Amino acid sequence: MDQADIPALLSRLASDEDAARKMAVFKLQSSINDPAFADVFISSGGLVVLRRLIMSASGNTLAYSLQSLSRLLEVDMGWDIFEGPAAGDLVERVVELIVTNPLVNILRGAMSILVALVSHSQSNARGAARSPGTFGFRALKPAVAVYPQFFELVIQQLQSADHALCANALMLINALIRDAVSNDGVATVAVTKSAGVGEEWSKFIKRLQDLGLIKAVYNLLQSSALQDLAYPLLEFQSLTKVLLRKWREVRVDLERPEHRRALKGLHLASAPDRRHANGGLAGVLDDAEGANKKGSRRHNPEKWRRLGFETESPAVEFETAGFLGMMDLTDYVRKNEDGFQKLLLEQSAKPLSGRCPVARASLAVTMILYDHFEVDKSDLEDIRGYQAMDGLGGSGKANDKLFRPLLLQWSRLHTVGLHVFFRMWKATGAERDDFDKVAELVRILVEQVVGQASRTKDVLEVEDDLQEYDAGRLRELQMELLELSFEDQWGTHLYQVREELKHEALQFVKEQRIRCLLQGSWFTKPLSSNHARQNSYQKRRLYHPWRYAKLSHNRRYLHYADFAEQTAQDPGLDALTEKVDLSTISSVVSNVSAPSEEDEAADETKSQTSTASPAYGRVQSAKPTTKITIYSFAEDLGAGGGGGNGEAAGAATKQDGATGSGAGSGGDAKEQPILTLFPLNHSFASEWLDGLLMLLNQAPITAETNKLVTLVSEYGLKIRLLNVRLEAVYAGPAPGAGVVPSREGLDEDYFYEI
Repeated sequence: MDQADIPALLSRLASDEDAARKMAVFKLQSSINDPAFADVFISSGGLVVLRRLIMSASGNTLAYSLQSLSRLLEVDMGWDIFEGPAAGDLVERVVELIVTNPLVNILRGAMSILVALVSHSQSNARGAARSPGTFGFRALKPAVAVYPQFFELVIQQLQSADHALCANALMLINALIRDAVSNDGVATVAVTKSAGVGEEWSKFIKRLQDLGLIKAVYNLLQSSALQDLAYPLLEFQSLTKVLLRKWREVRVDLERPEHRRALKGLHLASAPDRRHANGGLAGVLDDAEGANKKGSRRHNPEKWRRLGFETESPAVEFETAGFLGMMDLTDYVRKNEDGFQKLLLEQSAKPLSGRCPVARASLAVTMILYDHFEVDKSDLEDIRGYQAMDGLGGSGKANDKLFRPLLLQWSRLHTVGLHVFFRMWKATGAERDDFDKVAELVRILVEQVVGQASRTKDVLEVEDDLQEYDAGRLRELQMELLELSFEDQWGTHLYQVREELKHEALQFVKEQRIRCLLQGSWFTKPLSSNHARQNSYQKRRLYHPWRYAKLSHNRRYLHYADFAEQTAQDPGLDALTEKVDLSTISSVVSNVSAPSEEDEAADETKSQTSTASPAYGRVQSAKPTTKITIYSFAEDLGAGGGGGNGEAAGAATKQDGATGSGAGSGGDAKEQPILTLFPLNHSFASEWLDGLLMLLNQAPITAETNKLVTLVSEYGLKIRLLNVRLEAVYAGPAPGAGVVPSREGLDEDYFYEI
């Protein structure tokens, strides 16, 4: 619309015909957000006409009028309409529309105007001085006094199916909260001495929460309307952090009546002895002012330590968590009074060193949640992050990081976190000196469960996950995180330690495997094809189904012999008539592989069967599947090495085994099997195969041995990490490290020692 048409437009806006007014204000709303047009409109007296329409019109005419004023305020013009003696009537009219009018288009415009009105005091906080009651929350107070249901109805609009109305309602709530918090220092200056800074805004926030604000916004954060409400929701989330910061910054002071009442409530809720119950408030004063007062004789000398404080001056212990810590503790006690009393009774039956300090645990959980949700983070960072994410087309996982519905469930998370603390304390058998370790476990659990919870995950599921998380698995997770921390801090050094521990573990396992060979083992000896061609009598007379092998004490010879049956007492070296010189071995070959669970069960059954019934027929039924063949070059074969091994010659097949280099390579001489062993199960096969390989200075090849090496090295690393204090990782270099020595008093007569 052209600026020259403004006089005619104003004439139609003032017309007595509703149709003319409706068409004129409809055109006005589409043009008034042009600053040049708006300037001429205001200078021509348009605000008076627009105000008259808002005060008297109805239906669409009223909706267009409200929208016009809202768009005018968006370009930061037309604020004069809220100044002067009639400004209060206009604000009351807008508040009345929100309370009484059911039309969505009217409600949207009315709330948008109030958002601008309340927010204007914040945007002009450093500008020119204005009348104190013109803008901000103060401008609404007279109208809200007339319509006390205003806040309740605004919060109800958060459940509206119209997303624009829902967004406007949430923006209005955000503006009211921000104004109350930011202007609290000025508003309550008259009551600072008696009530303390923070009481007015705290009461206002509590009033909104009692009307169901938290539940309504929590549902919006989990709803599918997230994209349409992203910015007001992020602002509310940021304001929640602002409130938590302010509560933490309030120092617990026994001179303030509400703080004294909170401490007295804690004491009385703990069910103190009747003999000391009358010391209630006097006891608090005694703790704060000294033990020389009259009431000090009546109150329990461990009154506050019984509740889990470290001293008898509880106010001092709230220094870190502030009034936020007191709120969390009193809220927990109020909602779980019976459980609180039962817990204190259980702890009192334990030695002092083993009691779980309830109050300290509550304060620790408060700070764990405070750090987890990054409450000290700037409230604009989340919005900027969403803007960047929105420009790139944000994904669901990115939304889960920015939108944190569980932040609004602070009280419930604190309660379940405290219960988890008690459970971990009991499960780990902790004592007073272990308090920080248990707190660290709870912190890791919160990061794992709450931190990885999706945006739509219900708080009930989160509570269940926290309560049911296995303590053993949590300990493993802690070790993994600790290892990653050390990896980041000490990457090179940790790599060196790993290599050293791996070498030590390899030497340890090597010694263990060789000791298995020194101890000796029984092996089965299947019937060879040559024996099969002989008659039955010769089989029974010549076939010896058992073979016993043992390494000599000097670890140079492998002694063995065949037996008709497995003897109760293992034979000594003098009974083993055959031997193999280890220096003549060229390679060791086997088909040993990682067994399945069924194979292990079958091997166990076969081993038990063979051991219990070494008769000829039973041995034949338990056919061994694992074979170890020792080779030597033909020119190195000696009388001792070949005896009793005719059945093994040519029977060994090189499959997955290892090839070793013996003392005599023999040039192009052909390798021949000199000894074949059939272990009873995979464990024996792993011990003997890798033991022989390690004797030949070769690496082990079986999965079982390598798993054992890894297990030993990892345990060694964890033991070393547990011996390192956490401060050593994050505290930086020791004092004085890296300081260049002074050259004061030195001359040029020096040299470098290399």
